[in-house]
Amino acid sequence: MKKIEIFEQAIENKVKDLRAEGINPTLFWAYRESIDSGNDKIDFNECIWESEIEDIVNCLRENGIVEFTISSTFASLIETLAAFQRHGYQMAGLTEVNSRHTDVFTGKKTRIPAIKFSAKEV
Repeated sequence: MKKIEIFEQAIENKVKDLRAEGINPTLFWAYRESIDSGNDKIDFNECIWESEIEDIVNCLRENGIVEFTISSTFASLIETLAAFQRHGYQMAGLTEVNSRHTDVFTGKKTRIPAIKFSAKEV
């Protein structure tokens, strides 16, 4: 997965207040969880507040990230999908990602469905 340097520095420095460092906590959490789960793209598996989407999109663009996934099934998901589309990312179909949970029988990460997003061509 493509590294986001400011996030890597925050991890290394054990930053306690992400917002004070200009880091969106929802994106940061998705980034960390995606790495821990072994995904090749950032996967949002928790709620995304619509008010955060502009900050998230700006950070993704600044770091050259053109694809991500959403595997969360939180309420208001449709509004979130539409907001990402308004900010230049479009749904590009369904895929599967690793969840953060390990299957007790196989010892591998459980695979779950996710919506793939790609940056719109400009």
